[in-house]
Amino acid sequence: MDFIIGHYNYWVAIILMMAGFYTIISRGNLVKKIVGLNIFQVSVFLLYISLGTVHGGVAPIIAEGVERYSNPLPHVLILTAIVVGVATTALGLALVVRIKESYGTIEEDEIHDRDHSL
Repeated sequence: MDFIIGHYNYWVAIILMMAGFYTIISRGNLVKKIVGLNIFQVSVFLLYISLGTVHGGVAPIIAEGVERYSNPLPHVLILTAIVVGVATTALGLALVVRIKESYGTIEEDEIHDRDHSL
């Protein structure tokens, strides 16, 4: 039981990942798929930040008496990933707007039916 409680951040990341993945594959609404993709991205961010944390570690600034340093690289990579995630979300939503203008719907099944009826 201590193992589960001691690693709760990993369990939260796994639950968020599965919730986002389920939302992506089970929903036909394109906006809901983008929301599921964002939930999945947040779970990956949480996982990387959890992996980059060092207990008792300090910022990597040379000081006397400090023996443990935290690696800032995972946190910097997550900042870059957040920027890419926002850009991806904006592009996805712009595509959904264009699809809505072209097909009159954002439901995947209806779009598929209208493509095959032409």
